[in-house]
Amino acid sequence: MSERGVSTQGSGKLRPVLFISAAVLFVAAVAMASVTGYKYWSDKQIEQARTDSVPAARHAVESVFTYDFKTVDAELPKSADNLTPSFRKDYLKLIQQAIAPGAKEKQLTVQATATAAGVVSAERSHAVVLLYLNQVTTSKDSPQGTVTPSRVRVALDKDGGHWLVDAITPI
Repeated sequence: MSERGVSTQGSGKLRPVLFISAAVLFVAAVAMASVTGYKYWSDKQIEQARTDSVPAARHAVESVFTYDFKTVDAELPKSADNLTPSFRKDYLKLIQQAIAPGAKEKQLTVQATATAAGVVSAERSHAVVLLYLNQVTTSKDSPQGTVTPSRVRVALDKDGGHWLVDAITPI
């Protein structure tokens, strides 16, 4: 007994329990802070993907669908820089086999403009964007031009900080 009449025998056994409890609480707090921090970072990355993917989709799709029969061989392959390697291969083949010959034969000039866009889904390195397009097409048979509205679903993948189109699907 201490001189005040309080027993100090039990306090020696209580100290390790308090230390362990404090350590467990500290580890739990650090774990919760880590999870919260990761979720915040992940949400910011997804929000950035939503913001960046729309202009990337607009630019890429407008350049893919815009051409002039006089420069089709030089201009359309440049737009392939905005495509993933697998989609680029298919697109370049399509230009060579169908688009360029048809554009030259019919003297086509096509101007595509994205009039509206919205994000369907987004992750840190993948996004799907819906674009509403107007294509104004002039040709030797129709010099006044015709407007063709369309909708396309654009799948994009982030590669090295740049958004590249992986697929364009008409809807």
